[in-house]
Amino acid sequence: MFLSKRRLAATGVALSATLVMVLGLIAPAFAQSAVPNSLRIMAPASPGGGWDQTARYAQMVFREAGIIPGTVEAFNIPGAGGTIGLARLVSTERGAGDLVMITGLVMVGAVITNQSAVSLAQTTPIARLTAEYEVIAVPADSPFQTLDDLLQAFKENPRAISWAGGSAGGVDHILVGLLAKEIGVAPTDVNYIPFSGGGEALAAMLGGHVSAGVTGYGEWAAQIEAGNLRALAISSAERIPGIDIPTLIEQGVNIELANWRGVVAPPGISAQARQALINAFDQLHTSPQWQQVLADNNWNDFYLAGDAFTAFVEEENARVTAILKEIGLAP
Repeated sequence: MFLSKRRLAATGVALSATLVMVLGLIAPAFAQSAVPNSLRIMAPASPGGGWDQTARYAQMVFREAGIIPGTVEAFNIPGAGGTIGLARLVSTERGAGDLVMITGLVMVGAVITNQSAVSLAQTTPIARLTAEYEVIAVPADSPFQTLDDLLQAFKENPRAISWAGGSAGGVDHILVGLLAKEIGVAPTDVNYIPFSGGGEALAAMLGGHVSAGVTGYGEWAAQIEAGNLRALAISSAERIPGIDIPTLIEQGVNIELANWRGVVAPPGISAQARQALINAFDQLHTSPQWQQVLADNNWNDFYLAGDAFTAFVEEENARVTAILKEIGLAP
């Protein structure tokens, strides 16, 4: 029995409508699971620091977990608290959907103190990844045996105590400024020596070129455990399991400070490219490999993605601006 041309046409229309409907349902599902074919991860600092470590570990997990099908590259663009890398992201790499840059609280402060021409507001926020508490340490042969020893000397002769840390205006600098304020030292009397990467600050510490240093615990954990550095305090509210370092608060210094790290993409990328990057980091976050990285480095899981992370970055900018002005590190 043959169908009439009219019935064939009607059947074709019905099938076409069904196909369109099915594809309409499938397409969003693909969009929600799609990831970039390849990925570049910029660490806007020298090798050895926390941003570099985050970039290298993310590269490793993306490869080992098979999240990104193509190549995954990690590279360094150091300088000025990450603002040189930020400038490249915002200008040269505009519209590049295969690139993310590691950022964090350090960069929020550096943008302000360096009066950078570009800011995180010009980027495309993707995800917040980790949080890490700060450690205050001295060389193993330092005369300062306790935090009280160090702070007493700092109070008596501030310029005689040199502090190694990350870039000016970053979380390390903020912590030293808060310490100064807590014990009545003028911010202008703080002898803070900024380094663009944790490796350089560590070399200054091990060489005995500075009195003390401040950084994220994970950066110097191996040197502390090996006895090359002596940790005097950590900036968490309570002692961290597995880390035998007294907090600032339990030693009478009412300061708690956590550093966070995340990733942003260039401006001008498509909504699909942004979602693909969010998908990739969603998968990274839930992977067993990344959870092991967090455990191995004593990093706190601080994951937040998409619009919620965008709002968080805006709030952090306002908070850090207020802190830097209060302790004299911002105009």
